[in-house]
Amino acid sequence: MAQPAKGPAHAEGPCSTPPDTTHQVHPVDEKLPASRLVPAALQHIAAMYAGVVTPPLIIGQAVGLDTAGMTRLIAASLLIAGCATILQTLGIRTFAGNRLPFVNAASSAGITPMLAIAETSSPGHQLPAIYGAVLVAGVFCLAVGPFFGKLLRFFPPLVTGVVITLIGVTLMPVPVGWAQGGDKHAADFGAMKYLALAGFTLVVVLLFQRFGKGFVKQIALLIGLFIGTLAAIPFGMADFTALREAPVAALPTPFAFGAPEFQPAAILSLCIVMLVLMTESSAGMLALGEICDRRSDGQTITRGLRTDGIATLIGSVFGGFPTSAFAQNVGVVSLTRVRSRYVVAVAGGALLVLGTFPVLGAVVSMVPMPVLGGAGIVLFGSIAVSGIRTLSEAGLDDSSNIILVAVALGAGIIPLAAPTFYADFPAWAQTVLGSGISAGALVAVLLNLFFHHLGTRSRHAAPALKSS
Repeated sequence: MAQPAKGPAHAEGPCSTPPDTTHQVHPVDEKLPASRLVPAALQHIAAMYAGVVTPPLIIGQAVGLDTAGMTRLIAASLLIAGCATILQTLGIRTFAGNRLPFVNAASSAGITPMLAIAETSSPGHQLPAIYGAVLVAGVFCLAVGPFFGKLLRFFPPLVTGVVITLIGVTLMPVPVGWAQGGDKHAADFGAMKYLALAGFTLVVVLLFQRFGKGFVKQIALLIGLFIGTLAAIPFGMADFTALREAPVAALPTPFAFGAPEFQPAAILSLCIVMLVLMTESSAGMLALGEICDRRSDGQTITRGLRTDGIATLIGSVFGGFPTSAFAQNVGVVSLTRVRSRYVVAVAGGALLVLGTFPVLGAVVSMVPMPVLGGAGIVLFGSIAVSGIRTLSEAGLDDSSNIILVAVALGAGIIPLAAPTFYADFPAWAQTVLGSGISAGALVAVLLNLFFHHLGTRSRHAAPALKSS
């Protein structure tokens, strides 16, 4: 009788152990072979690269950096993005990192407030004022992160949708200026040759988006930048100075653009933006947790936000900007169903390498302004579309929500429609209200409190909070 019992036990052991071992490795923790890992990582790099270099390109142009300064700024942004992504995906025990296939890099949400800070600061003090505000925003994120779960109800999709929409709308003048040549003071600003090159680049992006398949379709924006640059060369519209002068390898220097300066209004503006970025990161972690079948709990979100804070704080020292989640990479995970965090860690490593070799970052800075303008219309327009999509799921069948969105969007568009509207306001108010994103976010939060929290029962708040 013992033999039959022993036989099945022996048979089950060798046969069942491998499946059990396999099932113990969650897809998020799966280490893929190089043949699958490298192409998957390239897709993430293609999805995020344009977004990573956008903030340094815009801010660098706004403060008048030369080609060497632009190269340093781009390299720093790539380096910080790589370090933040590696920290987020691999983690440090229970301290930092959500250990999900999550990309962290400088967010476009901070661009408009930083431009407002630059405009209200004297020459030579623009970047120091920006980095002083970024530094405090990083500390603010580290301090608030552990308690942020309790604040999420004040940032429902109704509020974040307004903010994301305003990011795209308020940034649209940037690519339009690029398409006209980039230099508003140049005699040929707006010349037809610039507009033609921008239009050609836009058409190339649209064609590859329409007829491309798989990976080619995902990198349509990069292909447009490449072909547009090639088209500019015969007409003498491509400048290779940065590529020739950039050092092959170098590490970012601490406070290379000056010691940080702390302006209260600038700090308040970026802390408001940081709250929005924390909301985006939290929403991204929740969404990615669902996609990966590994739900994000409070501790996961806390570790993830702590990574945002660390990256933002360190970024202020080396030339980075406020750091947050990249929603486009969440989309890559959803589309490809490749959920391994090690894939994204490799992508982060590639960004780190790009940041360590400034000559590679210089390749981006040599792209002509009109080419960036044509591609930028697609990039920033897609941000606005993301916000509209969020708003469409935020209960706009409720009249109070419609009024909230209408007034918040109006407040956010005022600086765009009438740049001198706040000219007679105090300097601190100009910095906060002069940024459409900060103004819109502030109005949206206050109206959300007014309509859905103050003096109302919980059932009245349901339309605004059900998706948060």
